[in-house]
Amino acid sequence: MSTEDNKTSRRSFLQATGGLAAVTLLPRFAHPTVHNSADETIRVALVGCGGRGGGAAINALATKAQGPIKLVAMADAFADRLAGCHQNLTKAVPDQIDVPSDRQFLGFDAYKKAMDCLQPGDVVILTTPPAFRWVHFGYAIAKKLHVFMEKPVTVDGPTSKRMLALGEQASAAGLKVGVGLMSRHSVGMIELHDRIQNGELGEILLMRGYRMHGPAGYSESTPKPAEISHLEYQIRRFHSYLWASGGCYNDFYIHHIDHLCWMKNAWPVSAQGLGGRHYRQNAEGLPFVDQNFDTYAVEYTFADGTKMFFDGRCVTGAAGMYSSYVHGTKGMGIAAQSGDCGGPSATYKGQVIDPSNLLWESTDASNPYQNEWDKLIAAIRQGKPHDELKRGVEASLVSSMGRMAAHTGQEITFDAMLNCEHEFAPGLDSLTFESPAPLLPGPDGRYPTPKPGANPKREF
Repeated sequence: MSTEDNKTSRRSFLQATGGLAAVTLLPRFAHPTVHNSADETIRVALVGCGGRGGGAAINALATKAQGPIKLVAMADAFADRLAGCHQNLTKAVPDQIDVPSDRQFLGFDAYKKAMDCLQPGDVVILTTPPAFRWVHFGYAIAKKLHVFMEKPVTVDGPTSKRMLALGEQASAAGLKVGVGLMSRHSVGMIELHDRIQNGELGEILLMRGYRMHGPAGYSESTPKPAEISHLEYQIRRFHSYLWASGGCYNDFYIHHIDHLCWMKNAWPVSAQGLGGRHYRQNAEGLPFVDQNFDTYAVEYTFADGTKMFFDGRCVTGAAGMYSSYVHGTKGMGIAAQSGDCGGPSATYKGQVIDPSNLLWESTDASNPYQNEWDKLIAAIRQGKPHDELKRGVEASLVSSMGRMAAHTGQEITFDAMLNCEHEFAPGLDSLTFESPAPLLPGPDGRYPTPKPGANPKREF
C-alpha cells in the first residue's frame, strides 16, 4: 500500500524530523521465553511495502541503540511496491537491510513466506490495507511473533470481533502488539491527558476534531484502466473502498477520534452523523466511482451525555482545518495543534485561545512515531507486557460507528456496530489474483455507494 495523503503521515514526519531519531539506551537484550535466537538480534519482516510500511521499518531499525535489529524479509502483493520500498530502505539504512531476492515475496500468500523467515520472538510489521489485518495477525500468532500493525485494524463488526479474539490469543501467548495510533506516544499529549485527569480543565463538556483539506491519498477514484483487474485496482487505491480500508473516514480520521476519546478515558456509546458527495466527476469529466463522501459531520455521545464532534472534508479550495480540542468547565485544551498529533499541546483558562489565558504548553519535540517503536522494542527485549490491540480495535470500531451513522442516516450504537453482521469482504484468507473483487461495479461502471436512509443495516 502507499500513502500520499498529508504532512503528518509517517513518511513525511520522518522526513521532517531527519529520518532516524535518537533513542534512549536500554539494558542488554533479555529475550522473552518465546524467542529462540542464540544472539541478541531481533529479525524483522515487513508485510506491506508502501509508504507506511517503509516508514515503520525505518522506525523499527532506529531502535538499534537498544540492541541489534535488522530487516530480513519483505512481502507485498505487487512487485513495484516491494522493489521501490527495498531500494529506499537500502539507501536509508544499508547496514540493517538483509533482504536478498530469495527473501522478497510477492502475492497474497507472501505474508506467510516472509513470516516463515523469522523465529519465535522476532517482529513482523503489518502495513497492508487493514482488511487483511486479521488474516496476517492470525498467522503471526501461530508463528509466535511480536507484531506492529498500522491503523485502522478493522473496518466492520465481524472483523472487529475476530481481532478481539485473536488479541486474547496473542496476550495469552505473551506476544507484544503495537498499533500505529502514535498520538498516544506524543509526550505533549501524554502530559495533556494527565493534566485533564488531574482536573486542570474541570469536567469535560465537549470535544471536537477537524480534518479538512483537499483530496488526499486515494480518497477519490475514477473508473479503473482496462489493463488492471477490479481487485488490483481496489487494493492499490484502498482509501476509495470501504472493504479495503473503511474509506477515508476510518483511515484519515481515526487519530483524532482515538486521542480525544483517550482524553476522556471513554468510548462513545452512540453516534449520529451526515455527509454527502458534492462532486461526482473530476475536472476532465471522468466520474468518481469511489465509496467516500466528500464531507462528514458526526456527533458522538458518551454514556454521561458528553458530546464529541468530528468534521472531515476532502474538497479542493475549501478552508483547511486540521486540529483537535477539549473543553471543560474550567478551561479548554488543544490536543493536536496541527495534523494528527502535531504540537504543542496546550491548556487555557476559559474557552478562548489567547496568550493571556495560556496555562501550559508542551515543549517536548520527540517523534511519537519513534516513541511507539522504542516502547515496543523495549518491552520485547525486557520481557515486559505491551498490548495495544484491544484499544486499537475499539478505536477502529468507533471510527466505523461514525462512518456507518453518516452512511446510513441512522443513530449507530457501539454495541450495534460491534454486532453488525455485514462483513464487507468475507474470505480474504483464501484470496488469489484470480478471485473476484469483493466489490463489483454495476452496468454503469460505478461501485455501490452509501445512500443514507435507504437501508438502516448496510452501508452499501
